[in-house]
Amino acid sequence: MKALILQQPGGTEQLRLTDIPQPTLQPQEVLVQVKALSLNPVDIKTRTGTGVYGRLKTLDPLIIGWDIAGVITEVGADVTDLQVGDEVFGMVNFPGHGQAYAEYVAAPAAHLARKPQNLSYEEAAAATLAALTAWQALVDNAHVQTGQKVLIHAASGGVGHFAVQIAKHLGAHVIGTSSAKNREFVLSLGTDEHIDYRSQQFDELVSDVDFVLDPLGGDNTVRSLKVLKPGGTVISIVGGANEAVAAQAKAEGKQAYNILVKSDGAEMQQLADLLEKSVLKAHVSQTFGFDRMADAHAQIESGRTVGKVVVTL
Repeated sequence: MKALILQQPGGTEQLRLTDIPQPTLQPQEVLVQVKALSLNPVDIKTRTGTGVYGRLKTLDPLIIGWDIAGVITEVGADVTDLQVGDEVFGMVNFPGHGQAYAEYVAAPAAHLARKPQNLSYEEAAAATLAALTAWQALVDNAHVQTGQKVLIHAASGGVGHFAVQIAKHLGAHVIGTSSAKNREFVLSLGTDEHIDYRSQQFDELVSDVDFVLDPLGGDNTVRSLKVLKPGGTVISIVGGANEAVAAQAKAEGKQAYNILVKSDGAEMQQLADLLEKSVLKAHVSQTFGFDRMADAHAQIESGRTVGKVVVTL
C-alpha cells in the first residue's frame, strides 16, 4: 500500500511516498481502507519535530496523521460490533501512532464510529480530532450548561467551528472571534455575537463569561482571564495555560488549564448522532489529493483555514 513516511523532522519534503505492506491486525483492531483523512495543526507541529513527535520519534516507519474515514476490509478476532463493509470514521490512536497518511490503517475498533449516511467521507474525516477536541473541552471538562455565556476564540477554525455548534446545542450564549471576512460564516454557525479580533479588543467588550475556549495561546490566554466571571474557566488546547496563568487564575477565583484530546469511539458515536441529525455540520473548505499533501500542509501552515482541510485517497 502507499503511505507517506516521515523520514526526519523538517519540511514537507520529509514526507516520502513509498510502498509498504498493509498493517497486520491486533485482535481488537479493524483494517480501514481510507477514503479521506483530515489535517490538523498537530500534523504540522509533529512533522517539524514538535507536537507529539517526541512520543513517536523512535518508530520506524513513522507515519503521522490521525483523522480517517473509510471502509472496513478486515476485522480482528475480538471485534464483535463492527464488520467488513462498514463505513467508519474516527481519530485513531491519538496522541500515539495514528498512521493515517496511508491507504490502509489498522485502527482500534474502540476509536471508531459508524459514518452517518448523510455525510460524505470528506465531511466525516473532518469531524474527528477537531470535533472531539471541542466536545471534550465543552462537555467533559467545562460542563457547559444552558444559559451560560461562552467565548470561542478562532471560531472559524477547525476546533472553533465545531465548538460554536456544540455550545449552541448545549444552550449557551455564544460569542465568537474571527477576522471580519469570516464574520458571516461564524454567525451562520449560530453565534450570538461576533468580535473581529483585528479591529476590536475582546477583553474590552466582553465580561461575565462562564467559559472560554482558547485555541491560540500566548497573550490570548492571559487576556481571556479578564473576561471570566468568578468561578469561570479558560481551557487552552495549545498549552496556553502555563503554571503562571493557572496561578493567576486561581488567585482570581477562576480556573485555567490545558487539555489534550484523546481517542474515544463512544464520544465519536455521540458526534455521529449529532452529525446525522444535522445538529453539527463539518465545514470542509479545501480538499486535496493524496499526491498534494505538501499543498494541504501549506494551507494549514497559513493559519487562515476556515473549517477543515481534507485529503482524499
